Amino acid sequence: MNDTGNKQKILRLLEITAGAFGLFVAFGWSFFDMLVRCKGKKRQKKKKWFQLSHIKKNHPRDKYEKEYEEGKLWCAEQQMKDCFIRSRDGLYLHAYYLPTKEAKRFVLLSHGYKGSGFGDFAYTARFLHENACNLLFIDQRCCGLSEGEYITFGAKEQWDVQQWSYYIAARNKEKLPIYLYGESMGAAAVLMASGHKLPEEVKGLIADCGFCSMKRQLQDIAANWFHLDWVELLLFRVDLFCRMFGRFRMSDADTIEAMKKNKRPVLFFHGEADTYVVPENSVYNYALCSAPKELVIIPEARHLCAPYAAPGLYRQKMLDFFEKYDN
Repeated sequence: MNDTGNKQKILRLLEITAGAFGLFVAFGWSFFDMLVRCKGKKRQKKKKWFQLSHIKKNHPRDKYEKEYEEGKLWCAEQQMKDCFIRSRDGLYLHAYYLPTKEAKRFVLLSHGYKGSGFGDFAYTARFLHENACNLLFIDQRCCGLSEGEYITFGAKEQWDVQQWSYYIAARNKEKLPIYLYGESMGAAAVLMASGHKLPEEVKGLIADCGFCSMKRQLQDIAANWFHLDWVELLLFRVDLFCRMFGRFRMSDADTIEAMKKNKRPVLFFHGEADTYVVPENSVYNYALCSAPKELVIIPEARHLCAPYAAPGLYRQKMLDFFEKYDN
């Protein structure tokens, strides 16, 4: 009886341990699956039930729907050329190219997390195009017409941005200045790319509401959205899944080393009321940046809303930036 009782206790203990381990892994997988794994447009459409207030309030549609939709419509009406490259890890990546008459520069547009160039840059693209900018709207991996299953928060997107910059340079027969302009995750990817070799024609970077690292951004999401203040074990599990399935480390998505290495001028923008990517991220990146730099904080602007909240200031800052570094 004692042996039988001991066996039952051991089995019970094993069951409890297995159950606890399963819950431990499952919670990490859910977070990874929600934020990192991306199965395509059909899956995203089915996820409409998941609309936290932070997402809705930090989108231009919440207050600037007219301007946002008009910008998207203008982009959709333009005759753009489809462009493709193959990423370092074998994915076909897509972009739309829109030339302008008497161009003075090229601007690469790097959109944000699960976004699109026509959406994130809806309000700014027309202004840039009418001010002598050839535009390349890239589809980040896992978005638009680009392949991919995992969004890597800049870990791999930074290399995609680098490749697209060389794509532009190879077709830039007149050696016009090239600028890398990103919003949100696209801004983080642009900043990270600045730590790598880029074409000589790349004269500067524009980073609007970019975060400084995947780890910090997930910490902020966990704290601000789900009220989880201590998430080290959760992030450990997410990082494990990133390594196993996404073939990248969370630490690969970080701006620190790039900002220390970068020598190209950077124009930083951030909305003061942004609760999606908090403004401290741009303050941090600005402090780290060793190149010529300017930080513009737009009062009352939410995520991606700085161009809408202060269009005159935002646009003039960009034109001044181009004028200063075009030559």
